[in-house]
Amino acid sequence: MRRPFLAVLRAEVHESFLMAMSALAAHKLRSALTLVGVLVGVFSIIVVMTAIRVLQTNIESELSQLGTHTFSLQKHPVIHIAGRDGWEKIWRRKNLTFEQANALREKATLAAFVAVEKRVRQDAAVSRFAETDPEVTLLAVSPEAFAAKNWSVARGRAILPSDVDSARHVCVLGHSLDRKLFPFGSGLGEKVRFQGIHYTVVGVLEPRGKTLGGDQDNFLAIPISVGLGQFALRDRTLTILVGARNARHFEDTMEQTRGALRTIRKVPPGEPDDFELFTNDSLVAQFRAVTLAVRVGATVISSIALLAAGIGIMNIMLVSVTERTREIGIRRAVGAKKRNILTQFILEAVVICEVGGLAGIALGIAGGNAAAWLLKVPPVVPLDWAAIGLAICSLVGIVFGTYPALKAARLDPIESLRYE
Repeated sequence: MRRPFLAVLRAEVHESFLMAMSALAAHKLRSALTLVGVLVGVFSIIVVMTAIRVLQTNIESELSQLGTHTFSLQKHPVIHIAGRDGWEKIWRRKNLTFEQANALREKATLAAFVAVEKRVRQDAAVSRFAETDPEVTLLAVSPEAFAAKNWSVARGRAILPSDVDSARHVCVLGHSLDRKLFPFGSGLGEKVRFQGIHYTVVGVLEPRGKTLGGDQDNFLAIPISVGLGQFALRDRTLTILVGARNARHFEDTMEQTRGALRTIRKVPPGEPDDFELFTNDSLVAQFRAVTLAVRVGATVISSIALLAAGIGIMNIMLVSVTERTREIGIRRAVGAKKRNILTQFILEAVVICEVGGLAGIALGIAGGNAAAWLLKVPPVVPLDWAAIGLAICSLVGIVFGTYPALKAARLDPIESLRYE
């Protein structure tokens, strides 16, 4: 009774794989030198893709700190690649002002809220218990910014409209700043001094963690009126944060807001916007566009390295066929078919590539996650690129191992047995 075809094929592939591994083990140094080229090619692309994925994951995490269905309006783009002339044109734009934000709040009827934010200064904060390093950020915000930035109050309260109207010297602390300044208890009701000005703590926020090596909770927020009134700011432009009521009205809210702000800023019809509108998705898309050249460059370099490695594998396999001509003749004499010889040598080439690919992937992930270690963010394992790397290695092994395998399979058994 004949064995099923799949069972026969599985047995032949298994036998060919074992023979290929034996051949590689018999020439360890040659095999190791051959797979180095594959290792370098796979490493170069995996290390770049892993590092980019680390940055992308944490940038997306940071962007997600904005509230649901929220977008921002700014004078300057977050990422600018248009050169010096383009930057000078952007710099000549008029500032986004508090008065414009108030006018927008009246005209943008579809918006759930319109908030304003201004990064004022970075310096040390002082309490009666401790003084921090000069890396604390002072933010001036409107009450709506808490919803816009997805801030949750753990203790106390948020900044109120009355705080803005009366320009009260109150502040809300980020979680880690509260721990630094008041290590023995809550800072509610206590005084915090920043650049010589005292603020009463009225609230403490829930922790948000670290991103891109920075502490998202190392800041204090004060009323926007106090920030603009107490500090002589060179750049007084504000960031306006607008929230839609729901996902269904998000696009309509953006279009209404854009049109309203153009009217407020007296932008002539047909002229481009003199401000930038960003959503979470648009910022992620910009980051991916900027890193596209890096990814393409890594792919090209890796392709060249893999091409060179493939040529080296073909050369080594041709040498191996010549060295093992008599062995091939013996196998053919005892009943091995051409497909058995073909499978053996192709598998040998694929195994070399896969071993080099696995080593390259391991080193690439470790090297790429060095960026995560330096930035103190969670590491990532790009399983998709690891799978792509292994698939490419298999393809290289098949493509560059086929010709030597065909040459081995076509050897005449009688002439092979006579080979010395």
